[in-house]
Amino acid sequence: MSTPSAPLVDAAPSISAPRPRPASLRALFWAINMMALQGFGGVLAVVQRELVEKKQWLTLEEFVEDWAVAQIMPGPNVVNLALMVGDRYFGWRGALAALGGMLFLPLLVVMALTIALSGLGQVAQVQGALRGMGAVSAGLIAGTGLRLVPALRSNVMGLLVCTGLVGLTFVSIAWLRVPLGWVLLGLGLPAFFWALRQIQQIQSRQGDGA
Repeated sequence: MSTPSAPLVDAAPSISAPRPRPASLRALFWAINMMALQGFGGVLAVVQRELVEKKQWLTLEEFVEDWAVAQIMPGPNVVNLALMVGDRYFGWRGALAALGGMLFLPLLVVMALTIALSGLGQVAQVQGALRGMGAVSAGLIAGTGLRLVPALRSNVMGLLVCTGLVGLTFVSIAWLRVPLGWVLLGLGLPAFFWALRQIQQIQSRQGDGA
C-alpha cells in the first residue's frame, strides 16, 4: 500500500516587503513640517532620526550620500536635503511639498516670536539663554556626526581613507579656519575622483568575472 506523498513545498522566492515611503504629498508635507518644528538649534539631528531610524524612508547610506550633496549645493543644507527627499518619491511635486513643509510652520513660529520678543534681544538673560542653545546645537550636530560614522564602513573608498578625510576636514575647518569652499576644492574633489576610480575598478572586476 503506497503512502501518501508529502505536500509540495512552494519553491517560489519570497517577495520582500516594500520599503516604507510617504503615502502622499500631504503626508510628506506634514512629516517635514513636524521635523522642522523639532529642530531647535538645527534640524539635522531630527531629520536623521526621523528619516532613517523612525520612518525608514532612507537607509543610513542614502542619507549620508544625500547629505553630502546637500552640503555642497548653494543654500541651506537641510532645505536642500528636503528637496532631494521629496524629489526621490514624487518628483518635482514632492520637492515643492517638502520645501513647503520645511518652511511653512517654522516661518509662522519665527514671525510670532519676533513680534512677541521684540526689544528683548539686549536683555542679559535672553542673551545667556541663546548662548546655551548654541552649546546644545553644537552637541546635536556632533552627536549626529557620530551616528553617521557606521555608514563609512561600506564606503567604496574604504574606512581608512574616509577616516583620514574626516580628520583632515576637521583640522582644516576647526583649527586652521580654512574657508569651506577651499576645503571642498582641496579635499572634496580628490575624494570624488578617488571614489570614482574605486567604483570603476569594482565594475571592471565584476565585468571580468562575468
